[in-house]
Amino acid sequence: MNWPHSDSTPSTSQLRLAAQQGQFLVTAEVAPPKGGDPSHMLVRAKALKGRVHAVNVTDSSRAMARMSPLAAAALIQQAGVEAVMQLACRDRNRIALQGDLMGAAAFGIPNVLALTGDPVKLGDCRDARQVSELEAVRLLGLIGKLNRGVDCNEKPLPDGPVSLFPGAAVDPQHPNFSSLQRRCDRKVQAGAEFFQSQLITDFERLQLFVEKIANPLGKPVLVGIFLLKSAKNARFINKYLPGVKIPDATIARLEKAADPLMEGVAIAAEQVKLARQLCRGVHLMAVKAEHLIPKILDCAGIAPL
Repeated sequence: MNWPHSDSTPSTSQLRLAAQQGQFLVTAEVAPPKGGDPSHMLVRAKALKGRVHAVNVTDSSRAMARMSPLAAAALIQQAGVEAVMQLACRDRNRIALQGDLMGAAAFGIPNVLALTGDPVKLGDCRDARQVSELEAVRLLGLIGKLNRGVDCNEKPLPDGPVSLFPGAAVDPQHPNFSSLQRRCDRKVQAGAEFFQSQLITDFERLQLFVEKIANPLGKPVLVGIFLLKSAKNARFINKYLPGVKIPDATIARLEKAADPLMEGVAIAAEQVKLARQLCRGVHLMAVKAEHLIPKILDCAGIAPL
């Protein structure tokens, strides 16, 4: 196995560099396998090389166990694709969180998205014990300490600091705008350098969020764009994803389409164009159809990197 800082694996955050240069940022999401074979995940990640600044690796999303994001992100890095390791507080205390963050640094994983984590009751192991010693804001503070070369107790790290580019999640469609602003302020104060949003359907609300909250904070927001595969898929999301309401007109458009999947690509591309007018980036989610992300970007006029 090549050591992570060899030429085959990037260790400097290209996402950080692109953000500092004011580029329009593009990330995409890939789920780790539910098992020990990473081959499908790696195929999906490699197909995105040169089209996205980094690939997000989820952390047992919706509290359903999958391969460790540390292992999955390390494999993606070794394949020559920059990763964003999502890290949830749900399953780890501060000892385990520090261990995974130091491990990420050792494997050359440059980016971390700090998450509180979906509640255990949403998943398929409902009898599991939820940890949640920290939450996203305190996790961001912990990353900042490790970046400064100290542990959670402010004691020096004898083997040197880490260098991680920390980000946070945001929901611009949150109904309580003042609460949303306070939460974003706290995350930036704790060290968040970028935000990735949940699936966005209300672009008027997004514009208000950008103007009133995001722009004053000065941190890039990557808008969540989801590839809808069919009207049935859209209705499922409306039923089971809290806070998301895909418009009836979009569902009708998918239902009438001769090829619903390609109509979904067209809708996603239109949303990328809208996002480009408002924000500094997009975060693309195309579950089990990641190979279509380059087509979405092409249709939206986003050139290869």
